[in-house]
Amino acid sequence: MVTDNGKSGAFQVPAREIPVPDHLSTQAKAFLSLPRMERVAYPDLDDAAGWKAYIAEADARLTDVFLSRLPPIEHTCTEWREGEALAFDIVPASLPTDDPRVYLNIHGGGLIMGAGEVCKAFGLLTAIKLGTRVVAVDYRMPPDHPYPAGLDDCLAFYRALLRDHAPEDIIVGGGSAGANLAAAMVLRARDEGLPLPAAVVLISPEADLTESGDSFRTNDGVDAMGSLMPANLLYAAGHDLAHPYLSPLFGDFTKGFAPSILTTGTRDLFLSNTVRLHRKLRMAGVAADLHVTEAAAHMVFGGGSPEEAEIDREIRSFCDARWAGRYPA
Repeated sequence: MVTDNGKSGAFQVPAREIPVPDHLSTQAKAFLSLPRMERVAYPDLDDAAGWKAYIAEADARLTDVFLSRLPPIEHTCTEWREGEALAFDIVPASLPTDDPRVYLNIHGGGLIMGAGEVCKAFGLLTAIKLGTRVVAVDYRMPPDHPYPAGLDDCLAFYRALLRDHAPEDIIVGGGSAGANLAAAMVLRARDEGLPLPAAVVLISPEADLTESGDSFRTNDGVDAMGSLMPANLLYAAGHDLAHPYLSPLFGDFTKGFAPSILTTGTRDLFLSNTVRLHRKLRMAGVAADLHVTEAAAHMVFGGGSPEEAEIDREIRSFCDARWAGRYPA
């Protein structure tokens, strides 16, 4: 039975089980069958020590997950500073020294997590998947460094890369919160008169910090990840969550934006973010690809599934085509 609850046409649906589809790969089915971790309550917004403890515990879990997924690969990793901004410059040993391509990678983590070793691991995984040099921005985060510090850091490294690279050599990308910053940085770079990069990669983008999309309700409880609103408010530090540099979904893309690829899944809490941003880009005349993976939650299925490998191939093909100048403008 479906009943109206009296709120703007909202309705209730009966409790139900959501099975794992039989047609998925063994790895994807195993991932979706894992027991759910209990969601940990966020600290109060003014509890800086509580936030630091929360972030440290989350980063420790992320480190275990992502370091375990790193295959052995010869590479160099150099710390790079631009003022207060830090990045890791990661170059696979197999890469020709005259290869001009560079991927500016912005890590995820809800705008509060993913620093240090996690950032480095994200960057190395990206270098392996794309076969290119990666500059992974270890941007500053709350509670000590709220908005716009992290965005400033990302833009600082984009400016730095433009010193000795043509914009068509540079692709900017990130996942989740990193995709928020990637899109916001390109909007801000455009507004400040900088040339656009060759492309933008937006993996399950946290494009709307106001959390206004349909999937924030329809996929709540289906995706293991819940609302990030407390972290959004901590990051924004009193600024309007709907500002395009905080929620790039609300940006004006008619003024220009780089060709983009966006990925999500049918169980992703950020499904609405992704499909709404894709439509905005298309309506503004921006070349944009959208890939939606069946039954995938936020950031696909974890490592090793054929479904994730398929999306990785799509992203690499997109990037290779943009670097080669073959993607339609």
